[in-house]
Amino acid sequence: MDPGGVVVPPYVGQPLRLAPFHGVRLSPRRIGDPASGRLLARPYRAVAARLTQWQERGQLRRDEEPALYLHEYTAAGLTVRGLVGALDISHRASGPGDRAVLPHEGIHPVQADELADRMTELQLNPAPILLVHRAPDGLRALVHRVLEQEPVDDFVDRNEQRHRVWPIREPDLLAAIDRELAPCQALIADGHHRYAAYLRMQRRAPGGPNDRGLAMLVDQEDTPLFLGPIHRILTGVGLDDLAAAAEVVGAGFDLVDRPAAVHALGPATLAATDGRRWATVKLHLPDDRAAVEQLHDDLVPALPRGPQRIEYHHSVESTLDHLRKDGVAVLMPAPDVDLVLKIAADDRLLPEKATSFQPKPSVGVLIRSLRDE
Repeated sequence: MDPGGVVVPPYVGQPLRLAPFHGVRLSPRRIGDPASGRLLARPYRAVAARLTQWQERGQLRRDEEPALYLHEYTAAGLTVRGLVGALDISHRASGPGDRAVLPHEGIHPVQADELADRMTELQLNPAPILLVHRAPDGLRALVHRVLEQEPVDDFVDRNEQRHRVWPIREPDLLAAIDRELAPCQALIADGHHRYAAYLRMQRRAPGGPNDRGLAMLVDQEDTPLFLGPIHRILTGVGLDDLAAAAEVVGAGFDLVDRPAAVHALGPATLAATDGRRWATVKLHLPDDRAAVEQLHDDLVPALPRGPQRIEYHHSVESTLDHLRKDGVAVLMPAPDVDLVLKIAADDRLLPEKATSFQPKPSVGVLIRSLRDE
């Protein structure tokens, strides 16, 4: 995609609010099953009839009473829990002080339009976007009150994720959660384009179900998502080109062996290789800047040639497996969550594919139908 086409999505204004909705849930044996993808496949206008058919067959359940949900899932030994509800997106922030949702990456308008068109045709929010924040003590206490009850669902899906789900319908508890959430700010961890699609849908048809979009809010202090790095391959670039760029921007560049390069990888140090030689790139970073910013804002523009393109990989192994003779792999440190929050609060954006929040929940545990509202 053309990075010149990246724009900042609008800011939703406070109060931060998650409204109850009628949860639609695939049966446990269907969650994580690749065959379940056909429920939401083309033609999208037929999805409503498919939902009815699956419900009649017992493959899908729809809650008759709306609820806010607490969803806990465990994947690869990590447990994450969050409140799932219909995020109020009906009003925009008037300034930095009343922003409820903070994006940290730009979006491509065409991709957001395509997602908005698809969800409009589906009349569904198929999966929640992931938001993270550090919850106030009062909200965390309310969540732990819910945990003391028996979940309505407790199962392991086809992806070997364990899920537990609690519907929250008690008026006093919902009101207390609403009060605690109101002054909070949340960072988009996953789903920037779906968030932008929600806003497009709301602008097209305000005053109805499009005033909300499905979201899961995770307390990063209580059950944190893991924030991993996304590594780069710069094609059409040699290691000597990277050394020249480092000299231009005043970064340290040292040829070392592979173990030393990997060991040195840290918040201000990158590891790089062309498949034969290894090097470290030591950046001079202020406290409020991430390494991925300096790579894309300073180092890449200073290259004497290239890159012809940039590839992205989530693991070191995958990055090295895809490295070819005409490129350089740059191994990245994971950004710190609080640094990402600060960057977003300062009205700055990280480069595309700067963060990888994991694990993400399987699709189908909670779906929102716009036809129910």
